[in-house]
Amino acid sequence: MTTSLPRLVVTPSATILDDAERAERMSHLSFGRTFTDHMVLIAYRDGAWQQGTVQAYGPLSLDPSCSSLHYGQSIFEGFKAFAQPDGGVKTFRPRANADRFNRSARRLAMPDMAPELFMEAADTLITLERRWVPQQVGESLYLRPLMIATDPFLGVRPSREYLFVLFGSPAGAYFPQGVKAVTVWISEDYVRAAPGGTGEAKCAGNYAASLVAQAQAEQKGCDQVVWLDAVQREYVEEMGGMNLFFVYRENGKTVLVTPELTGTLLPGITRASLLQLGRDLGFETEERKLSVRQWRDDVASGRMSEVFACGTAAVITPVGFVKANGFEMTINGGENGPVTMALREALLAIQHGTAPDVHGWMHTVC
Repeated sequence: MTTSLPRLVVTPSATILDDAERAERMSHLSFGRTFTDHMVLIAYRDGAWQQGTVQAYGPLSLDPSCSSLHYGQSIFEGFKAFAQPDGGVKTFRPRANADRFNRSARRLAMPDMAPELFMEAADTLITLERRWVPQQVGESLYLRPLMIATDPFLGVRPSREYLFVLFGSPAGAYFPQGVKAVTVWISEDYVRAAPGGTGEAKCAGNYAASLVAQAQAEQKGCDQVVWLDAVQREYVEEMGGMNLFFVYRENGKTVLVTPELTGTLLPGITRASLLQLGRDLGFETEERKLSVRQWRDDVASGRMSEVFACGTAAVITPVGFVKANGFEMTINGGENGPVTMALREALLAIQHGTAPDVHGWMHTVC
């Protein structure tokens, strides 16, 4: 009788931080600057994923000719683990992240990873690092899975070898000012993605191409850039790396409107969750195109009362001020709106285990 090898071999780090040093690092969390003691590495070669390792967090060794450095075969995901009232830890919709990871992989001619292996890697790492899971509401252990091409070959073709990496980062607020309305710049000089491109994939190149527009937004005194469609340069698509929602008051009803998925927008998991949560709270929801002109007109008329962005990292962030070539506008007096905050509190309550998880979004880790 033969037995299969374990899919992951755990080799604990010899330099784990002691409780005092870890507590000190976690006492002033921001986003993406603190990392845990371990990471997961799984290689892909000969047409299959190999046995993986959980080992000390540290630098990767790559051949200078590996194709990810030259041709950009690189994708990633982001999801979170949350402390629960009973002392356990759960992740929010990790299967959805595994599925989107594979959709991104297919778009970049990279191999699928079985969702079960994706989730096993995360569960193993989180269990080992559970002391790194923050306890405060609004804080979490952020998980960053990624896949890069590692084939040492300069020919332009899909790589034949890849590396899956997963590591954790205890995270506080994405924006330094916390939950406070941000100022955005509507970009007319650059576009994020075009039809037939990689807009709905979570690939590194999308973000690299966005950085010049983000820098332009900062020069204009704004926190984030808002992207328009690539063809007509008229319709709002998303904000930075986040999806956008627009709140309307119509005939005594609250209506949540978000740009429809056209293939150029990232299908956000938080976006999908908020559409459902909105219906749970009695709001109507719509997915449709929204032009900049309509945005301006609806704010001016008072029909549109709030705007917010959402994503795994930022959760929900109110948009209070908008700047563009030729105009500026203020939304809800630049303050956090009641619908925005109700949705944020409802989402966090599910994630932190203080409200029922009626949709089965939370996955028990340990």
